[in-house]
Amino acid sequence: MAIPAALPQSLWAATAPAGPTLAPLAGARRAEVAVIGAGYTGLSAALHLALAQRSVVVLEARSLGERASGLNGGQVIPGLKTDPDELEEIFGPERGARLAASAAAAPDVVFELIARHGIACDATRTGWIQPATSPAALAQLGARAAQWQRRGAAVELLTARAVGTLTGSARYCGGLLDRRGGTLQPLAYLRGLARAVLRHGGGIFAHCPALHLRRAGREWHIDTPSGRITAPAVIVATNAYSGGLVGALRRSVITVPSFQVASAPLTAAQRAGILPGGQAASDTWHLLRYFRLDAGGRLVLGARGAFGAAPTPRSCRHHYRAVREIYPQLEGVAFEYHWGGLVAMTPDHLPHLHELAPGLLAGLGYNGRGVAMATLMGRLLAQRTLGMSDAELAFPVTPLRPIPFHRAASLAARAAIQYLRAVDLLTRARERLRGRASWT
Repeated sequence: MAIPAALPQSLWAATAPAGPTLAPLAGARRAEVAVIGAGYTGLSAALHLALAQRSVVVLEARSLGERASGLNGGQVIPGLKTDPDELEEIFGPERGARLAASAAAAPDVVFELIARHGIACDATRTGWIQPATSPAALAQLGARAAQWQRRGAAVELLTARAVGTLTGSARYCGGLLDRRGGTLQPLAYLRGLARAVLRHGGGIFAHCPALHLRRAGREWHIDTPSGRITAPAVIVATNAYSGGLVGALRRSVITVPSFQVASAPLTAAQRAGILPGGQAASDTWHLLRYFRLDAGGRLVLGARGAFGAAPTPRSCRHHYRAVREIYPQLEGVAFEYHWGGLVAMTPDHLPHLHELAPGLLAGLGYNGRGVAMATLMGRLLAQRTLGMSDAELAFPVTPLRPIPFHRAASLAARAAIQYLRAVDLLTRARERLRGRASWT
């Protein structure tokens, strides 16, 4: 299997339509709401505020889409990693049910924005597959499917043969199909959101980091390298790239790398047998692998990456092996792109919405489900900014709790990732020794 030379550009950057031209802020400006961070969370919040006739400005430290929102896998996944029954146990029957329903409908928010604002981002909505890597995992998926079915969701448990037909891989022993999910070109979606914000009167400034944030009276002041924003309300939407502006926010999550590789365009014959229905998939290994085809017929596969600098051919070797394992029929396929970004993980595996101070809100921690949940979080933050009460908001507003001994916890997460990778590798090696070539 051909390994590419180091490439600085992601597949998404190579194939997305051009984004709007954005400049840094120059001078002083006042708005009703200032948003820090132009990812899905920040742009969704800004768009919903602009649609509500609020003056809003967005500050982005880098170029648009340079970080996580422009680098992820483009899977639009419904729900949370925590199943709905458990959410009701944690938050109570009423609040937990509302949270589960809100998270389940997050893809609706994404696809409605795409349709309403005419965003060209190769959006498809044919479902999301969770293939099971073991009978134990399949049993857990069966319990999950039953919980969603009781709530009327279009979720079903699949046999090994059905998963093989839908994915084109004989590697799995069954799985779950959630028809509420879908895929999109993540950078194109982000640029489309930005254009919609601008079209509805919002302002976006790129290469414009927020250096200082302070409150004076009823106003917040945000200093940038060449200007200042004054606003009574501020939304911090920096997720895995939260820096020192609100240090406690950065310490409330653990950031882990996720790398992706993309093949050369597959032949028509290869494409016909791999994910023929256009679904995306995320399997059930401890360190899951997620994969899909893009609009150009390239296989895109992602998984946890190595800690350190940007991905290299060597650091993506586990990804190339994963492609060979899942799709042995692609032996010898060339890879054209590899790239990566950071994912923000929370100790409870739930996204968090915080009210840090009067007029200062933050949302983060999507645990690998950033497209749908970050878009939903942006709308929630806008609703809260517009005055929606705790009782009305379909999401809990929780206190900010920095992780104790954060640096040690981050090191422990790194060790845990290496351990889980070793466990998965050992399990797969044992299966090969037993001669288990197929579940079908």
